[in-house]
Amino acid sequence: MSQKIKWGILGLGKIAGKYCDGLRHASNAELYAVASRDLNKAEEFASEFEAEKSYGSYVELLKDEQVQVVYIATPHAFHHELAIKCIEHGKAVLCEKPFALNYKQANEMISLAKEKNIFIMEALWTAFLPHFRDLETKFKNKEYGKLKSLKADFGFPAEFDETKRLFNKTLGGGSLLDIGIYPVFLAYRLLGMPNRITAEAQLAETGVDESCDIKFHYDQDIDVELTSTFKEKTPTEAILEFEESKVIMNSRFHEPTSITTHKDGKHEVRDYGVENNGYTYEAEHVGEMLLNNKTESDIWSIENTLELMQLLDSIRKEIKLEY
Repeated sequence: MSQKIKWGILGLGKIAGKYCDGLRHASNAELYAVASRDLNKAEEFASEFEAEKSYGSYVELLKDEQVQVVYIATPHAFHHELAIKCIEHGKAVLCEKPFALNYKQANEMISLAKEKNIFIMEALWTAFLPHFRDLETKFKNKEYGKLKSLKADFGFPAEFDETKRLFNKTLGGGSLLDIGIYPVFLAYRLLGMPNRITAEAQLAETGVDESCDIKFHYDQDIDVELTSTFKEKTPTEAILEFEESKVIMNSRFHEPTSITTHKDGKHEVRDYGVENNGYTYEAEHVGEMLLNNKTESDIWSIENTLELMQLLDSIRKEIKLEY
């Protein structure tokens, strides 16, 4: 039997539940402890997901010597503070995306982890999913030919409520950081850092972006259009047009899904047979890195996180949104 890494979870909202569902299927993972500011909530969560320990404060969990790695699943605004606390307590960190509110915070988190020689990674789970890994490999090997355009969107209707996370500026609200990060990630991962960025946004009463339209400009003649919105449901797919083919990451492209390829008047749909919700791949990767004494991922690196944060900062500068 392979060794199992003992996980702790900080913040027990919707995303934590999804992650723990995936963690159940990871061969090298054990959900050991969970923490919430509400002990009753922690106890209920621990019961549902079969965690051994439940704590009514984050610090209590961090003081538990059995915890080897912590998944931070709180709203964006708390990532920086909690990651620092995890590192100071000697815990490896998997921090939900976006990694922080800005580059400055991200750099502080990463610098401390490097100083303490502790593993840290942004939880950008799409990077580990089979359909994305396959697309990325084929793209890098130029199996599709020359790219002409990339268009990716993510949108769903959200009722305006200034107290809720999506529209609350103090919690890092807005469509860009919450869901726009996925189209931005896709363009960055395939094409690298753009030479120039242009962006427009519709801002809510609270000052965060309800929707954001982004263009990345490269030396190559490639049309890159990225969209995020809380105003309507969009296809949430990614379309890559090549000179002699067309590739579609079907809805929802950032989750486990299929890929459709159109070429020579024919189309092929490839299903990747993912039998869980997809978070298992990310969790197993973190476990593998820790068991091999790595301090960063060899798939989604520290440099990747910092460059992605630079892109998000640049977009927010274009739309005049500061946290």
